[in-house]
Amino acid sequence: MPWWSTLLLALGGILLGGAWSLHRQQAPVWTRIAFVILAVMAVIAAFFTIPWAE
Repeated sequence: MPWWSTLLLALGGILLGGAWSLHRQQAPVWTRIAFVILAVMAVIAAFFTIPWAE
């Protein structure tokens, strides 16, 4: 797996953790939704950048 795929997957995990933390702190809903959307996009991008056919 290339290093950028690993980096994107780690970023997705950090963003999901941040969303959970914001949920626990009762942050505004739009902030939590934004973090979840960014996390999902990072994870999807990580899987799309894996060279499957090598």
